[in-house]
Amino acid sequence: MTTRYSFGGDEHLFVECSEEMSLEAFFKSLSMVNGVRESGIRGVTEICPANASFQIKFDPDIIHPDDLQKEVRAIEGAAEKAEPVIKTRIVEIPVFYNDPWTHETLMRFRERHQDPNGTDLEYAARINSYASVKEFIAAHSGSPWFVSMVGFVAGLPFMYQMVERRRQIEVPKYLRPRTDTPRLTIGHGGCFGCIYSVRGAGGYQMFGITPMPIFDPTQTTSYLSDFMVFFRPGDIVKFKSIDREAYDQAVEDVDHGRFAPPIREVSFDLAEFHKDIDGYNAKLEGMLYGH
Repeated sequence: MTTRYSFGGDEHLFVECSEEMSLEAFFKSLSMVNGVRESGIRGVTEICPANASFQIKFDPDIIHPDDLQKEVRAIEGAAEKAEPVIKTRIVEIPVFYNDPWTHETLMRFRERHQDPNGTDLEYAARINSYASVKEFIAAHSGSPWFVSMVGFVAGLPFMYQMVERRRQIEVPKYLRPRTDTPRLTIGHGGCFGCIYSVRGAGGYQMFGITPMPIFDPTQTTSYLSDFMVFFRPGDIVKFKSIDREAYDQAVEDVDHGRFAPPIREVSFDLAEFHKDIDGYNAKLEGMLYGH
């Protein structure tokens, strides 16, 4: 895993830990971001982490670009030796798959899709060699997902499926982006899942919708009163398939301040995870549900 350093103009240093996404690359990037933040390098004004990279904004009148790069390279050396263990949390996200709202939207934009005669779920199931949409949904909701980045639009999580690479769901984005995507759509593009935090344009395949708000600038949602953005890098997500009745009930509970997503604090050890991926995921799920 070779790290690439490049400058963006006079005030930015871009650090890419890997061109290929992996949990190892994420952990190295996260460790370096934390190292830069904790080191208090004079002249650094902002750090923006991504899936397997990050960008530093700095004041060149305070620190020379080459000096900053030397500082960050030293931090990289320490990051490579760090134990890949983080304190994080696992959360259950309810999903109404094949819902009427994303279905109506995707049908409006079929001319921009690889398969204008089917649905996004049917297309995703077929190219990932699942016999049916039902089997695909079971695979999508059956394993946890790792939040590797929050951004693009406010509060949107990028999620990486926690299974062997050969089992990971991969679906290309639309041929041309849509001009509309319902708020809280469960999307997928490439190897990344996401939740659209707000309504707007988008190019990811649409699988369903969650009743659970993940971004609230008014901070009136009960579990977002402390901070308007729900997700943070390192969170682990477990999707739960629900029907229309459960979706409507959850929406009502959110509106009345009764909705509380199941969340548990956990420690995630990347080395232990790789020793037995399915077993480790089962252990995480047991922690979430208390068994």
